[in-house]
Amino acid sequence: MKELQQDYHCAIDMVIELIGGKWKVLILWNLNEGDKRFNELRRSIPDITQKMLTQQLRELEAHGLVSRTVFQEVPPRVEYATTALGKKLQKTLFEMCRWGDDYAEEKGINMNRCWTTYDFMEEQT
Repeated sequence: MKELQQDYHCAIDMVIELIGGKWKVLILWNLNEGDKRFNELRRSIPDITQKMLTQQLRELEAHGLVSRTVFQEVPPRVEYATTALGKKLQKTLFEMCRWGDDYAEEKGINMNRCWTTYDFMEEQT
């Protein structure tokens, strides 16, 4: 598991450590819509492997951005959700999505809209 340093040159360095890479932002974005079970997350991010999703969720949980709730049921049920700290990233992720759509349009790149609508995210802000 990636450990955070005790000293960074600037906050951007630390943010990249926390949510950088190919998968963490996508996991957090998917959890914007609400709590999800492991397989729901895996289906919404088709190219991620089970091992990588597990690793990334553990790191996000260790850093306080995602919570994991185990329900005492048979069969066992586990749900993941963004914590209050993780929810503070929603506006930033939303702006990244909007910027990406604008960039794609300007460059003539075919792009599906982010699966969370702008209307939904604007209501949250």
